[in-house]
This record gives sequence, structure tokens and C-alpha cells, in this order.
Amino acid sequence: DVQLQASGGGLVQPGGSLRLSCAASGFAFDDYGIGWFRQAPGKEREAVLCISGRSIEYYMDSVKGRFTISSDNAKNTVYLQMNSLKPEDTAVYYCAAEKACGSSWYDYRGLAYWGKGTLVTVSS
Repeated sequence: DVQLQASGGGLVQPGGSLRLSCAASGFAFDDYGIGWFRQAPGKEREAVLCISGRSIEYYMDSVKGRFTISSDNAKNTVYLQMNSLKPEDTAVYYCAAEKACGSSWYDYRGLAYWGKGTLVTVSS
């Protein structure tokens, strides 16, 4: 079965950092773009970042310079490094996969595979 296991969420102070992990299995990891969506309280799910090979695509200007994404293909794992966290980053973060990064990520309903999400709370 296809699995995307997101982990690493938790409570962090404003200005702090977290690293989320997405461990993938059950599909051809190297043939997909893997990335992250988030859903803040009262808002729709939105794409954050995607990585395909060495290509990285940002979908959210507010995280540029603070969030980075990387992949370890040997481990079929994608990481989201979040620095300088702000309260508005509070959300459930979902790992997702689609055949490629790109415009399809602007509509979460089109994504092929999903994890269940991990909650990030940024609060003092």
C-alpha cells in the first residue's frame, strides 16, 4: 500500500525551528514530486513546497527564506526544515506526492497520494 508518513510536528516557540519528515513507501519515489501542504485553522489546504529531483518549487511566498525542502532518495524520505517559525505557520502539515511538481499543486484535490498530517503549533 502507498504510505506517506509525516512526523516531526509539535509545539515550538516563535522564532524556533522544526524539521518534518515524510517517509514514503509503496510507490516509485524517484518518479514523483514529493512535497508539503498545510492547513491552518479556518483555512483551506494550501501547497507549501515541492521537490522533484534537485528542483524545488515554492507555492507560498511567506515561507521563502525560512523553509527548505530536501530529499534522501536512499531512504525514500523528504524533509521540511522550518526556521524562524511564526504563529501564522501553525497548521496541520501534510506530505503529498504527485507525478510532478507544478501547477497541479495549487489544487490539493488533484494530488495522487497523501499522508495524514502532523500538527505544528507555533506559540509562546
